[in-house]
Amino acid sequence: MSEAAQTPGSADSAAPVCYRHPTRETYIRCVRCDRPICPECMISASVGFQCPECVARGRKSVRTTRTVFGGKVHERPGLVTTSLIVTCVAVWLLQIAIPSLTGHFEIFGLAVASGQWWRLVTATFLHLSIIHILFNMWGLSVLGRPLEAMLGRVRFATLYATSLIAGSTASYVFASPLGASAGASGAIFGLAGGLIVVARRMQWDFRWLVGIVALNFLLPFVVGSIDWHAHVGGFLAGLIVTAAFTYPPKPQRVAASAAVVVLVLGACIGLVTYRTNQIREDPTYGSVFQLGGTFPDGGDFRPDTF
Repeated sequence: MSEAAQTPGSADSAAPVCYRHPTRETYIRCVRCDRPICPECMISASVGFQCPECVARGRKSVRTTRTVFGGKVHERPGLVTTSLIVTCVAVWLLQIAIPSLTGHFEIFGLAVASGQWWRLVTATFLHLSIIHILFNMWGLSVLGRPLEAMLGRVRFATLYATSLIAGSTASYVFASPLGASAGASGAIFGLAGGLIVVARRMQWDFRWLVGIVALNFLLPFVVGSIDWHAHVGGFLAGLIVTAAFTYPPKPQRVAASAAVVVLVLGACIGLVTYRTNQIREDPTYGSVFQLGGTFPDGGDFRPDTF
């Protein structure tokens, strides 16, 4: 008994169609699910092609690459460090264009005590000379990039911000309320302290870094205009916060890190509040606050320390 010949239009000879585009014929199949896929849906794989759904499922199953301390590894390393450098340089150019800007945003003790607390943050993006900003940005680049790579962007940004606030707090609390200061040195010393902790944790040779930090701590005794209070405050905060990022066991690391950061910032807030009340109650400065705690614009004041 002979078999009937198949006609070109019969169901058995119909070409397969893309599972996402039923009107498109194709003979290419996904190597994972074996469904037909058209050229628009084809995604190159190590062998053959895969469909969009299989690629999406595969990406979800791939674990995020992280550093030894839990930081996420990014394709663009040093992004936070670069952003901070660009911001400081941009602010420096604004200072040149608008000379009164420095007086409005520096740390001036009496102005902070009058309620202008934002100066504790804004002053750390100001610089007083080309040498000042070049030296600080060099330090930020040298210390920031390896730390950001080891800690990850979020932890690194948290370390920088906490050191920044701690340095400004130390400057406000321990320096004269009639003095003024500006610069990123406190935050950069925090990064130096952080890198020392990381190097110690990883058992690297960090004697060179200790030597550089020690030299910079001695520098204020030679150059009297340097605000060493901010250096000490930022350095201590950097040591403490980075230790919380690197030493606790992995299951408790996030909770310990968050708790330490909150404690450091809480201590800074407490010290600032105490110093503000102290200045306000000092009869030496009473005339400044006679108008309900207001303070005239600080644009006429020039910072004398960095």
